[in-house]
Amino acid sequence: MAELPVRCTMVSILALRGSGARTRMLLVRRASPYLKGLWSYVAGHIEVGETAWQAARRELAEETGLVPLELYATSFCEQFYDASANCIQIVPGFVARIAVDAQVRLNDEHSAFRWVTLARAADELPFGSQRDLIAHVRREFVNRTPQPVLRLPDGA
Repeated sequence: MAELPVRCTMVSILALRGSGARTRMLLVRRASPYLKGLWSYVAGHIEVGETAWQAARRELAEETGLVPLELYATSFCEQFYDASANCIQIVPGFVARIAVDAQVRLNDEHSAFRWVTLARAADELPFGSQRDLIAHVRREFVNRTPQPVLRLPDGA
C-alpha cells in the first residue's frame, strides 16, 4: 500500500491591529500566478535553516513591510491536499500584532490590501481551513488574552 507524504513547508500569518470589536485583519490580493486575484492573508515558504516562526517574521516583512509588535504561535495548523506535490501540507498559523499606524508596503506578490473585520475576512477567503484558522484566532487571540507561552522571540 502506498502512503501519502505529509509535509510542512509553509507558514500562514494573520496580521491583526486593534483589539476587541475594533480588531482588523490584513487581507492581501494575490498578484502572482498562483491564486491570482484571490484575497488571502500573508503566507510563504520556510527557507533552509529557518524556523517556522522566523519564516513568519520574514514573510510578513517581505510581503508587507510590516514588523510585528508581538508574534504568536496559534497552536493551529491548516491542512490541505497539495495536488502538485501529491502530499498533505500542514501549515502552522501565526498571529502578528501590528501597530495601528503601521504602513503597509506590498511587494510584487500582491496587488492590493485592506484591513477588515475577522467576519469579513472569513467571508472573503476561499478555503475552509483559512476560515477555521480565523475562528481559532478570534476565539484565542481576540476574545481572550493569548497565553504568554505562545509569544515568540523578538527578531530573527
